[in-house]
Amino acid sequence: MSEGAHDTLIAGPAKRSLSGEVIVPGDKSISHRAMILASLAGGISEIHGFLPGEDNLATLHMFEQMGIRMEWLNEAKTDLRIHGAELYGLKQPQSVLDAGNSGTCARLMTGVLAGQPFTSTVTGDASLRTRPMRRVTEPLRRMGAHIEGHDGGNLLPLSIDGGSLKGIHHVSKVASAQVKSCILLAGLYAEGETRVREPKPSRDHTERMLPLFGQPLNILDDVSISLNPMGELTAPNHPIHIPADPSSAAFFAVAAGIVDGSEISMNGIGINPRRDGWRRILGDMGAAISVENESAVGEEPVADISVCHGAMNGIRVNPNDIADAIDEFPILFVAAALSDGEFILEEAEELRVKESDRIAAMATALSACGAAVQEQACGLRIQGCGQLTGGVTIDARGDHRIAMAMAVAAQRATDEITIQHAAAIATSFPDFVPLAQAMGMNMRWAA
Repeated sequence: MSEGAHDTLIAGPAKRSLSGEVIVPGDKSISHRAMILASLAGGISEIHGFLPGEDNLATLHMFEQMGIRMEWLNEAKTDLRIHGAELYGLKQPQSVLDAGNSGTCARLMTGVLAGQPFTSTVTGDASLRTRPMRRVTEPLRRMGAHIEGHDGGNLLPLSIDGGSLKGIHHVSKVASAQVKSCILLAGLYAEGETRVREPKPSRDHTERMLPLFGQPLNILDDVSISLNPMGELTAPNHPIHIPADPSSAAFFAVAAGIVDGSEISMNGIGINPRRDGWRRILGDMGAAISVENESAVGEEPVADISVCHGAMNGIRVNPNDIADAIDEFPILFVAAALSDGEFILEEAEELRVKESDRIAAMATALSACGAAVQEQACGLRIQGCGQLTGGVTIDARGDHRIAMAMAVAAQRATDEITIQHAAAIATSFPDFVPLAQAMGMNMRWAA
């Protein structure tokens, strides 16, 4: 039975210290972008280290519906060859395009589809259909796309009648790589310059990768970027290598940090500053993390990371680190619950509109396990304790990061924790459970 067929995870407490080298899978965000740009380029691209999670496969299936040929090069489905159709070679899909649970897929592909001379419809699962889309549909409409959807175009499903776009100067209200990337992808099809300005820097994988496909960008300052479309993308003449995902690494880093006697290593982890906030926050908390062998994979910086068990302290999170750790806060909340002192997070209202309301979900889950958590409008206050209470059932709310975070938390509980609605782990990290078991974590899928 595949992991995706399971829904209830039973975890903890750890029966021994955690050890070994953890092989962390490829970066989900970079896998998305590599596949999108390869599909829109002229020529054949090879991608190595691709993450075959459900989120990325949703994007892959969309392109297959529009005529793109994909070839898997290994049984693990981590290496693939993409036969690009060029910017204007996509075919109108004959059925609705389903993004599943993936906000990255839905938002970035909406930008691509806005540039196509045909009508398409994008939907998603029940969770994704509640997530805000106006942040991308509003600027795309200003560029000339005709987009209709629920709540005035704020919610999926969206009907997109694209083509004949014009460049705009967009000032985003949120620091969001999905918004920025959506507009830049639409800008590939627009007449004139497209410019995006954000309130704070956000992850820059799209900016790093576009020049590999022959599309230069102008980095105006830390929060502003512009694109003058070349009218084509060209497949690189060498394979695209995907770094190991720092968001996935964070779960193992916290697990090693909280379980007595643990020591693990992880190689080739992405340390892009816009994705490295989790490590900076854990460092501020006093976690025993070391970084060695810094190098680069393509345009992305990587390093080997080792983590040992050690005491951590509560902190007030630096606001400048929030956007760079936005996906890792569920597991950081676990570290906070098992630290010494008070952990304070503010200015993180974006956590309310992820796959779940992650502030409410983690406050409820950790409180059920005996943690002292105070939920606030834009963050949490957590008073650290030495151990969590087990023997409880919590609801992951269909959110992969909530499920994995609570599976790690259970390693320092007095008894097992049952985590319901955990099947979404397969969206981002299909091999999480076997990898966790191999390093010594106590967890299993319910029969």
